[in-house]
Formats: sequence, C-alpha cells, structure tokens
Amino acid sequence: MARRGAPGKGVSAPGRGASTRKRSERHQEPVAVTVDGGLAELVPDRERPHAWTLLLDGAPQSHVDLDEPSYLSFEYQRRLGHVIDLAAPPNQPLQVLHLGGGAFTMARYIAATRPRSTQQIVEIDAALVQLVRRELPLDPQARIRVRSVDARAGLGKIQDGWADLVVADVFSGARTPAHLTSAEFLADVRRVLKPGGQYAANLADGPPLAHLRGQVATAASLFPELALAADPTVWRGRRFGNAVLVASDRPIAVAELTRRVASDPHPGRVEHGRALADFTGGAAVVTDEGARPSPAPPPGAFS
Repeated sequence: MARRGAPGKGVSAPGRGASTRKRSERHQEPVAVTVDGGLAELVPDRERPHAWTLLLDGAPQSHVDLDEPSYLSFEYQRRLGHVIDLAAPPNQPLQVLHLGGGAFTMARYIAATRPRSTQQIVEIDAALVQLVRRELPLDPQARIRVRSVDARAGLGKIQDGWADLVVADVFSGARTPAHLTSAEFLADVRRVLKPGGQYAANLADGPPLAHLRGQVATAASLFPELALAADPTVWRGRRFGNAVLVASDRPIAVAELTRRVASDPHPGRVEHGRALADFTGGAAVVTDEGARPSPAPPPGAFS
C-alpha cells in the first residue's frame, strides 16, 4: 500500500526477452480480476510503455516496469530500494525473504541490481500470485521462489540464519494484519536473519501516529539498531502515509541512507538513535495478545 512518488532514475535490467515485451504489448488495457483479497486491478502507466500499477480494492499496492525493473516509482519502494542498495557492496548477491508479494516489485529490483541473488516471496493470496505471474511474468533467469501461504506461517518455515534481508510489505486491503505487528513476529524475523542481516518493513499510519510509535518500540525490544524513513508531513502527523523501518543487530548506514532519502524526488527524513527513541514517547511493546491491525487510511488518502 503506498502513495505514488515522482519517478527516479533506474538502470535497465539485463536479459529482458522479446517474449516478455510482446506479452506486455498485448495487454495495454487495464486488467481487473477478483482475487482472495478483493478486486485486483492492473493499470498501465501511460508514461512508460511496459509499466503497471497494481491496486487492491482501489488502494495502490505496487508499481513495476517490466522493461526496467530497477525503476522504482512509489516513495516507499524507493526507500526500500535504498535499504537494499546499502545492505551489501554493489552487485553482491543476497538471500532475501519477502513477506508480501504485490507485483513482486522489490524482488525484481534485487534480481536486476544484484544478479545471482536467491529470493523467496511469501504471498497468501494465491489468486493474486497467479494474476501477477500471468500478466507481469518474472524473468525466468531470476532465482525467485513464490509460496502462497500466510506470511507468518511462511516465515516459520525458513531456517535459522538464512536471510541477509527480510522485507515486510504485507497489507490486507490497506491494513497490516495484527499478527504481523508483534514482538513474537519480530523474534521470528530475527531468528531467520544472519548476523548483521537487516529487517525492512513498509508501515502505514496517520495522526496521531500511535501505530508507528508502537512498531518502533516493538522493534527496539528485539534489535539494537533502528532507523525510520518517512515524508516530513507524515513525521509531523499532518497526513496518512508510509514509513520504512530498518532494524538490525549491527550498525545501519544511517548517514548514507539519510542522504539518499533526502535527495529523492519526494524528499523524506530519516530518524535514528535518541531522536527515534524520543519519537516513540513511551509507547508499549506490541505482543500477540494485544496486537491490532494497522489503522485504515482515511477517505481520499490515495486520490
């Protein structure tokens, strides 16, 4: 779930076959299909010949360019892209677990920018997976496995210390399910991360930012290093929007992340350390027993 930001520069991915381009050329009209999570719509990007936006029940979920999968349009996807870029030296392959699939945008980005990476996508909506595979096919050379199970159940199947990076972008409609907001969930995330691995989550909240404060407090109970990137108007509690949380057991490249987020077409702000701890305002750690879904966006949030 996202607000769409202005486009940024990308690097063309290698190995895009003519068959994929021909397939996309046959589908330049919107596609609408009922999936498990509601009405899924694929809307063509009129400014980019083979790019599409995925919406679920009217809420924008993902944007993907089949010809240039390293191109990231949505603000939150660009911020996740910065985290991925800084997770290891350039071109170094990663082992990545994606909780939530959408249009597989971030998995495509990693396959394009870090060839030979091994990735697993956990997406509960099997009908959505089928739609995306059919209309927006993955590069057959990419090492990406997709499993249609609940995100937390899929997480539980991953072996200890497997992942360099866990990316969480899970929304049921426009809300993160309650069982993916707790300390118990994050303890399992930390279990599957390698030492020095990172957790990156797309979160959404609006005034008074109670959900976001609780998620930061919960992550701080499991990870010693945190950073949070968001639009300044979201930080000030003036509108509903996305924030990207990064957590690790080792120092995060905060200075470079801050620079990259600030230089985006829609600049954001990164907080960490004492400032981020102060932001939580004494918020309680979320547990399975008291977990609640993230708040629903207000009407017109994505208009």
